[in-house]
Amino acid sequence: MYKTRFAPSPTGFLHVGGLRTALYAYLFARKHEGKLILRIEDTDRTRFVEGATESLIRTVLWAGLEYDEGPDPNNIDLEIGENGPYIQSKRNDTYEQEVQKLLDEGHAYRCFCSKDRLDEMRKEQQKNKQAPMYDKKCRHRPKEETKQLMEQGVAHVIRLAVPENETLRFRDSIRGDMQFKSNTIDDQVLVKSDGYPTYHLANVVDDHYMGITHVIRGEEWLPSTPKHIYLYRAFGWEEPQFAHIPLLLNKDKSKLSKRQNDVAVEDYIAKGYLKEALINFIALLGWNPGDGSTQEIFSMKELIETFSLKKVHKAGAVFDLERLDFFNAHYIREFSAKEFADKIYPWLEKEEWFKGTAEDLHNEYAYKFLPAVQTRIKTLAEAPAMIRYFLTDKMDYDLSLLEHEKMKITPEIAKQALQACAEDLQNLDNYDEEDAIKEHLIKTIERLGMKNGQVLWPLRVALSGEQYSPGAFEIVMLLGKEKTLDRIAQTLQKL
Repeated sequence: MYKTRFAPSPTGFLHVGGLRTALYAYLFARKHEGKLILRIEDTDRTRFVEGATESLIRTVLWAGLEYDEGPDPNNIDLEIGENGPYIQSKRNDTYEQEVQKLLDEGHAYRCFCSKDRLDEMRKEQQKNKQAPMYDKKCRHRPKEETKQLMEQGVAHVIRLAVPENETLRFRDSIRGDMQFKSNTIDDQVLVKSDGYPTYHLANVVDDHYMGITHVIRGEEWLPSTPKHIYLYRAFGWEEPQFAHIPLLLNKDKSKLSKRQNDVAVEDYIAKGYLKEALINFIALLGWNPGDGSTQEIFSMKELIETFSLKKVHKAGAVFDLERLDFFNAHYIREFSAKEFADKIYPWLEKEEWFKGTAEDLHNEYAYKFLPAVQTRIKTLAEAPAMIRYFLTDKMDYDLSLLEHEKMKITPEIAKQALQACAEDLQNLDNYDEEDAIKEHLIKTIERLGMKNGQVLWPLRVALSGEQYSPGAFEIVMLLGKEKTLDRIAQTLQKL
């Protein structure tokens, strides 16, 4: 059985790149009827953030990526699966036992070099334009000297003894045949001076004992892969199949960063992006079916059916927010009026003005105007501003919005136009058809001898209180006669 894993560090919110890694691992596992493990890699205690583990789990499950083994989402002190613990800080005994085997067999050694010595060594290497690497001084230290330093309690780390003068070859599922010269690979630290394992040791040990067959991760981990393969070989374990997915990039092709984009999944949730849209969007960041199809909208079921590591690209993928907006708008338009009302309600509850309306959005009037809002927003968070003028009776806005320099609309022109609209709309009986309203108001414009915009602009602003909104005819139809005439009257009282 194929098994893969998603192994985030609890150092903060889940990065969108991390969500994509989790998605690809999930799709791969489900496509092959395998299993997905969620493992929390918290061995770097200096970067540990309280509550981050719970946040990571919530976000992964919000996205619909249910895992087969890992911490219990209802209580992270409990577990789902038989290969735990799934939080690395609870697995220290295992790491200690395994690293001792490496020491005993000569595949690892204790390094007593001070930070000052290492810093000086790196400065000299940089000065000589050499790649910064440990010079292996302690690798060749006499055993008796090592024993004495241990007895004296001198602080030290444990390093991997990388084989010398070899060419390491392996095949990456995405990048094809790879090779590295072993002399360019650093003797990586496996255990830090505080006794905690580094990512490299814990990662390999856990993947082995959890039965991971496929490691899917970001391409930034590609340089570490030779160290991991040497560890597998030192232990005498079978190596998993590696697949390194491309980086996410800003529009300027730099690595995705929060200086140019939000990078935390939670940021996009807070802004009203739907999980269906975010999943659809990130799935296509570095992958497509490759069958000549122009299909862009994929359900999770369709993604599982069509996903293949062979179709993942090598080049970085540009994180285009406009593209994400396109997907989100598409999924928003797919909702029924009732579903849309339920989706936007959490954002409405945050608005002070909404708290006094006593509206639950599940009524005939709301179902009439909600579709007009759906077709005009890109995120759920935009809904309250466009819904406010349908639910509030008192219009409070800057009267300067009524004016328009290019259309030569002055306060006097606006007042004249609104007075005429009020008179004519009072005599309109059919408020249910937009075409009937349009025909009626066009006669008003002709009677005034004004341009269309000089009448419709102030009318639309008076009805919505917003610079941008649906057109005047549509708003009149959605508001109905009573609300329409009341709002025009409120504005005329202020002019």
